[in-house]
Amino acid sequence: MNADLDQIKAILQSTPKRWQSLLEGLPEELVRRRPAEAEWSAVECLLHLLDGEQKVFPVRVEAFLAGRDLVPFDPDREGTQPTAEMKPAALAAEFAARRASSLRGLERVTAGDLDRQVRHPQFGEVKLREHLNEWAAHDLDHTIQAERALMQPFIDQAGPWQGSFEGNRIK
Repeated sequence: MNADLDQIKAILQSTPKRWQSLLEGLPEELVRRRPAEAEWSAVECLLHLLDGEQKVFPVRVEAFLAGRDLVPFDPDREGTQPTAEMKPAALAAEFAARRASSLRGLERVTAGDLDRQVRHPQFGEVKLREHLNEWAAHDLDHTIQAERALMQPFIDQAGPWQGSFEGNRIK
């Protein structure tokens, strides 16, 4: 099934609310806890989504509309690193504000624009429709990743029920 523009926008609209709800009332220690050495904490997932709003997705939509090739983004090299001064609730609010701006920008995209093509240095010719679908999937992927990170200490303490969560255990 091809996700249409309305479905993509619905996912993109829902993500900030989901994050604000997810973070509401959670201890900062839990939100900053890495589930494993090489895995991101929930706050790192949120920072990555915020980087996407600032440096990737809306910028690439503009590139598609202008017919310009895409510039790669390396989150390991160019991503924002969390600091103690960064408060999760404030990051979620900033993400919501930036996403609202991104959604206003998406109002310019029409169904006729979805087949516009530009070149990505890694993937070759790509379409705007593919980019928008990737944006929605990216939102969901990193939100799920954050939820899995938050689950880990509870799984560890679930005693005989730990096996029920093996599909979500991060090792």
